[in-house]
Amino acid sequence: MSAGIVIIPTYNEIENIERIIHAVFQLPSTFHVLIVDDNSPDGTFNKVAELQKQYPEKLFLEVRTKKSGLGTAYVHGFKWALSHNYPFIYEMDADFSHNPNDLEKLYLACQNGADVAVGSRYSKGVNVVNWPLNRVLMSYFASIYVKFITGMQIHDATAGFICYKRNVLETINIDKIKFVGYAFQIEMKYRAFVNKFKIEEVPIIFTDRTLGESKMSGAIIREAVIGVIMLRIRKIFNKL
Repeated sequence: MSAGIVIIPTYNEIENIERIIHAVFQLPSTFHVLIVDDNSPDGTFNKVAELQKQYPEKLFLEVRTKKSGLGTAYVHGFKWALSHNYPFIYEMDADFSHNPNDLEKLYLACQNGADVAVGSRYSKGVNVVNWPLNRVLMSYFASIYVKFITGMQIHDATAGFICYKRNVLETINIDKIKFVGYAFQIEMKYRAFVNKFKIEEVPIIFTDRTLGESKMSGAIIREAVIGVIMLRIRKIFNKL
């Protein structure tokens, strides 16, 4: 029986993709993997296509025509996973900043009653490795800001290592998701919160990538800052 499907968005992750796929398939539980690639110039999708021969019926690939943002990649993956009737649907990065072994913790949390299990960097102190101090502070205080604006009691609102039960994604109407970067992660949690789903934080250790380049940008940060306020305003006027 499958423990669900892990959605991994990729853009130029040729240095990481083979190792991350092997790591997931070596776990005790049976996870499937869906790679959503934005037509990576480095040929990431070609490597995934090769690996599909090794992992038939477990590894899947969707290639989009261009780089269109993290949020839209996940929404694409969510729709694919829902159409294939997976009970548990995961978000995970390709660069090993999320330890694949922690998928088991997220799976267990959702088996034991959570509707959304969040791999949290800040639920028990600050568990971040290899990030510069300014990046840690920005991320940590972003979650405090989100708490203040939205009322969600989540320590790591921008976390991107998550397990959703399928009924959460069916309920929150993913076609209405507006944002693409950090704000996307906040919006997903906020919509689950507004719909009274049980969100549980699972402590993890986050390790910054050692291979490949970060996709962080100033535009993503600005979207998150403004996006949180917009989410709250839409909720007040019942337009979420």
